[in-house]
Amino acid sequence: MNSQLLFECVIWYIAFLFSTACHEGAHALAAKIGGDSTAFRGGQVTLNPIPHIRREPVGMVLVPIFTFFYVHWMMGGASAPYDPDWQRRYPRRAAWMALAGPGANFALVLIAALSIRIGIMLHFFRMPQSATFTHIAEAAAPGFPQLLATFFSVLFVLNLVLGTFNLLPVPPLDGHTGITLLMGEETALRFLNWGSTGFGMIGLLVAWLVYDKLFDHIFRFSLAALYPGSFWS
Repeated sequence: MNSQLLFECVIWYIAFLFSTACHEGAHALAAKIGGDSTAFRGGQVTLNPIPHIRREPVGMVLVPIFTFFYVHWMMGGASAPYDPDWQRRYPRRAAWMALAGPGANFALVLIAALSIRIGIMLHFFRMPQSATFTHIAEAAAPGFPQLLATFFSVLFVLNLVLGTFNLLPVPPLDGHTGITLLMGEETALRFLNWGSTGFGMIGLLVAWLVYDKLFDHIFRFSLAALYPGSFWS
């Protein structure tokens, strides 16, 4: 294992823990505001990754590290508990709870993008000649600028993936509950009941197959928005 790969693994994992804690913490906070304190009582309304790791140690530790060394970027999983009876009584509140997670990820995308643009204005970063998952921005000098450029690049891409992937309206992803905002209450309940009948692994497989076709377009669009007028536009 070379030092550059280890350096990138550490940066990816820090970004992954922070991003996932924001995602699950947003779910838990939105549920509490909506009247379900299940996740709050479980300690999930927090940006501290430890409670989320305790709840999902495989998805928060083993899977991210394995996928980084296997495909050179991180995947993983976590969850915030909620009361199914609360969801059935208040499907619209549950929909907003579901959308809060991706919303937190998109907020982090904007924060990373703003940080990159400010870094470029200050000549701390520069636009790369070709962007990769780990290098959306390049450091103007080695050392601390390189660490920051790598971190904000990873934060940008990772949250772009987490936010857009989770919006797919397939169980068990957040979009499956979030899309019920577009339905009447009775239709929403039937849709949620249908999605809770064991489609988890099938839904994830379908989602990955669909997302694999979409992500290149999402990635290029996001780069064009980050660097207006660039050759990615």
